[in-house]
Amino acid sequence: MTPIILSGGSGSRLWPLSRKLYPKQFLALTGDKTLFQQTLQRLSIEGIQPPVLVANQEHRFIVQEQLEQIGQQAQLLLLEPFGRNTAPAVAMAALQLIAEGRDELMLVLPADHVLDDQQAFRKALALATVAAEKGEMVLFGVPANRPETGYGYIRGAADGNLPEGVARVASFVEKPDAQRASEYVQSGDYFWNSGMFLFRASRFLEELKQHDVDIYDTCLLALERSQRKDGEIAIDQATFACCPDNSIDYAVMEKTSRACVVPLAAGWNDVGSWSSIWEVHDKDASGNVVSGDVLLEDSRNCLIHGNGKLVSVLGLDDIVVVDTKDATMIAHKDRVQDVKKLVNKLDEQGRSETQNHCAVYRPWGSYDSVDMGGRFQVKHITVKPGAQLSLQMHHHRAEHWIVVSGTAKVTCDDREFLLTENQSCYIPMTSVHRLANPGKIPLEIIEVQSGTYLGEDDIERLEDVYGRSDAVAAVAAAQ
Repeated sequence: MTPIILSGGSGSRLWPLSRKLYPKQFLALTGDKTLFQQTLQRLSIEGIQPPVLVANQEHRFIVQEQLEQIGQQAQLLLLEPFGRNTAPAVAMAALQLIAEGRDELMLVLPADHVLDDQQAFRKALALATVAAEKGEMVLFGVPANRPETGYGYIRGAADGNLPEGVARVASFVEKPDAQRASEYVQSGDYFWNSGMFLFRASRFLEELKQHDVDIYDTCLLALERSQRKDGEIAIDQATFACCPDNSIDYAVMEKTSRACVVPLAAGWNDVGSWSSIWEVHDKDASGNVVSGDVLLEDSRNCLIHGNGKLVSVLGLDDIVVVDTKDATMIAHKDRVQDVKKLVNKLDEQGRSETQNHCAVYRPWGSYDSVDMGGRFQVKHITVKPGAQLSLQMHHHRAEHWIVVSGTAKVTCDDREFLLTENQSCYIPMTSVHRLANPGKIPLEIIEVQSGTYLGEDDIERLEDVYGRSDAVAAVAAAQ
């Protein structure tokens, strides 16, 4: 059995904490490990292979770093140039397995869900394996125990041809209104659609080819044209752009006659909204969930997420407040499913707050925007031990570097020198330069940029150990 971990989502309903370039699956929202790491750790089960990870190419280094933090490795990293929903993602993984002669069971899991009961998960997985071995397309269904309007539903029906405890999928139901959701719960025949599946690779591809041949053909061609290197496959962008955007449910599961549902009563939560975050956390005597420097007075059933500065809340019920360095979101708990509408409006306005935090993560470390004005910008830069930035130059800005802690190895044109704590240097405009950390502790510097244009696209990379650009002409030619 090979797990296929789908990690390409943007988690827009958890904005402003979740951003497109650092989405919710990579955040520690429910413990000291991220949702992505929790998903991998629950797969430490005999017979389960290392995972195939499907992720956006922008998240490549985040994925690698979070794997290293928990001492795990992937058997393959499939890098999407952009998302095309779950059906193409799983198709690419299935096609690659078949190409390797491995017609294995595929356990498809989103990277951003919570499961509290590991034993119940294993029990459901064992039952699902029996059904999948018989050629069934298994969907894990969470018994609907309360009227939720934010989930899709599945109606199960008895089928004597299935193993005991497994039901045939009679119908899929879109997110219902409150009244219908209550009726579904009362009937006892309905499950929430968890988005978790188990089926054999060849079985999935047969059904996909029958029900959505455009996805099948496009993914087959995209895989042939993709670039392979060191356990990674970078999916061909031009071909993948032609692939229909569709989910496993719409493309296959709602059309096949072999869909069945295995009950999963394991404390599942898709952590898909701020109300879900509120549900999975411990609460105070008034039902509030707080993190950070928060002062509450006469408030009940609220979720307050602070970010350094004091957040005070007075006389509010069922309110969500999420404060980050560059954005604050306030919503009624009943409306948090609509946070995505705010993100869409911000995207229409071209706002950067939906893309990145002030803290931006790179393969070599991170930088945090401290202050900026018309012709200046101040950043706090952290470089990991042994890491280095690309050899680069800027056409429109100069930089001052001040070492706060650690040791910096600086390349500036034909000079190379070391800086230690409280020392500084000046990087003139158009100088070819590089910053590296030769030490064993993180290097922290303050960078002051000044010039007519300070955008991140004013970087001409001449050499990069992380493969983000091809080496160009010699330094002399670049100058």
